[in-house]
Amino acid sequence: MDENEYRTAYHGLNAQRCVFEKSILTRSCGCRFHEKFNLAEREGIRCIDTDCQQNCSIFLNESRSKARFALRLTEIVGNLLPHSKEIQVQKGALLGLQPDLPNLPATEISDIYTLIEKALDMCNDDLTLFPYEQLIPSISHHPARPKRTRKKK
Repeated sequence: MDENEYRTAYHGLNAQRCVFEKSILTRSCGCRFHEKFNLAEREGIRCIDTDCQQNCSIFLNESRSKARFALRLTEIVGNLLPHSKEIQVQKGALLGLQPDLPNLPATEISDIYTLIEKALDMCNDDLTLFPYEQLIPSISHHPARPKRTRKKK
């Protein structure tokens, strides 16, 4: 299966994509509304609740927008970031909602939407009013996952 066929099949199977898919696939985050599927030996994540997916999308888009300076980016075109920066925004923003947890790649987040609900409570159910500036230190200080080294035989 070539990459174009894969993308077409992926978007056909995953009409309601989880915006935190990359963080969930790192195996350090989970969500009660996610559902895994496999396609051509790859995993994908879909959201099973439309309202929750919209709230997560607003939260993540606002986090990306506010973190632009911390990520040393002049602009973010179409909400697309390199993989490592996307993980930094996703996981850093979520860990910023829980300052008692260590800001490490291996820190477990058991339910993403519980944290989104916490943010909704803080801003009276309008995520555009959330003080995202509070999350910037957590996003900018979230370390990249250490590179794996292959063992030599």
